[in-house]
Amino acid sequence: MAKTSRAPWKRSNPRKRAGKASKHLSPAQKSAAKARARRAGRRYPNLVDNMRMVAKKTTKKASKKKTSKSKASKSSKTKSARKTAKKARKRTAKKKARSSRKRSASVREKDPRGGLTAAGRKAFARKQGAHLRPGVTKTESEMTPQEMRRKGSWAVRFYGRAKLPPLVDAKGRPTRHALSAHAWGEPVPKTVAAARRIAAKGERLLARYRRAKAKA
Repeated sequence: MAKTSRAPWKRSNPRKRAGKASKHLSPAQKSAAKARARRAGRRYPNLVDNMRMVAKKTTKKASKKKTSKSKASKSSKTKSARKTAKKARKRTAKKKARSSRKRSASVREKDPRGGLTAAGRKAFARKQGAHLRPGVTKTESEMTPQEMRRKGSWAVRFYGRAKLPPLVDAKGRPTRHALSAHAWGEPVPKTVAAARRIAAKGERLLARYRRAKAKA
């Protein structure tokens, strides 16, 4: 059989065994011990009542430590969450700034009336090595054979293909494909018939260029 523990009043004071000074109960602890004794029908508190008060104090200290640790843990988690959210906001702001710069660069490179600006042609040359030139806007009588060839080739490529891209968007506004006609001195087509007229003009210009080349 296991040995039963000795009663506390039969054991020596553990603080004395450890060479530590004895601690006295606070006035509040004494009052609580007296109340406990009265509830048990005793006139004065005994050793068990006093031990109970000391044990309560120890439990309170432990719970306070646990609470402070949990608060510190929550605080660290909150700080970590704030840092993560701050980093996410910075990344989002950088992405927005980059996309905004790209959009503004795209706007500068594209002429809102149609075609590319000088900056847009330089950007194409830098990125793709393409040597783009402004569209020919002269009248037929003023064009050189090379200009006839350039404009005729553009007109047939853009508006002479079998299936044309959309010329207007959902709101009835001309698309970039249609607006390119403005860069070449032609009215912006909104219908397939108008686009085909530009293509027919391009074929006439190419025919004139071939005749001029044959004479030369």
